[in-house]
Amino acid sequence: MKLRDLVYGLYARRVEGRLDHDQVPKHIGVILDGNRRWARASGGTAEQGHQAGASKIQEMLGWCSETDVEVVTLWMLSTDNLDRPAKELKPLLNIIEGAVRDLAADGRWRVHHVGNRDLLPSHTQTVLKEAERDTEHVDGIVVNVAVGYGGRQEIADAVRSLLLDHATKGTSFEELAEVVDIDLIAEHLYTRGQPDPDLVIRTSGEQRLSGFMLWQSAHSEYYFCEVFWPAFRKVDFLRALRDYSARHRRYGG
Repeated sequence: MKLRDLVYGLYARRVEGRLDHDQVPKHIGVILDGNRRWARASGGTAEQGHQAGASKIQEMLGWCSETDVEVVTLWMLSTDNLDRPAKELKPLLNIIEGAVRDLAADGRWRVHHVGNRDLLPSHTQTVLKEAERDTEHVDGIVVNVAVGYGGRQEIADAVRSLLLDHATKGTSFEELAEVVDIDLIAEHLYTRGQPDPDLVIRTSGEQRLSGFMLWQSAHSEYYFCEVFWPAFRKVDFLRALRDYSARHRRYGG
């Protein structure tokens, strides 16, 4: 073991020992950013960076399982990412499919897809459906895999779903206008029935949401980490939890 790894291990245990487990977030959203920049910095290809990022997911979920986290949302592919050149998008989708299969095969996580499935290739859709089906009985952390996800797209899809739902019931536009509210729209989100994220973590040093969970993150706390996602360490995760536990959430009050 390298001296640096030993020092980080000792520091991680120190941070963990000071963590207030009563203040651990129940739902953590993670923007997995920096795969390509990590690869460039290490002399690798974009594909190698995405693969390294995918390999980090199980490790991070293992850290979550050591706390009282109940839901983790992983932003793996945005709607904007779908515009990338085919030579990069195809291997990226293959890597995501492999990561989703691994999550389902692990046996500890209940996989749930969030995103517009119709925007994805049929093969990717099948992998997501099978992962949800194969883990629906698992009593563990709910892992939302955000693939083909965009915050504006989600709100548009929610409104469309709401309108179609009430159209089948024969509700007039006037009647719908009288009853539509925040809770009604929330019932049609990809994450319906789940708690909103308490904490949103973004790696790579970028300090913006880029459309991640725009509706659900209205009262979330944000933690921006300088490290690229493939290099994200347990100590970085614990620092995020420690920072969150030290904040006083007022919800506008």
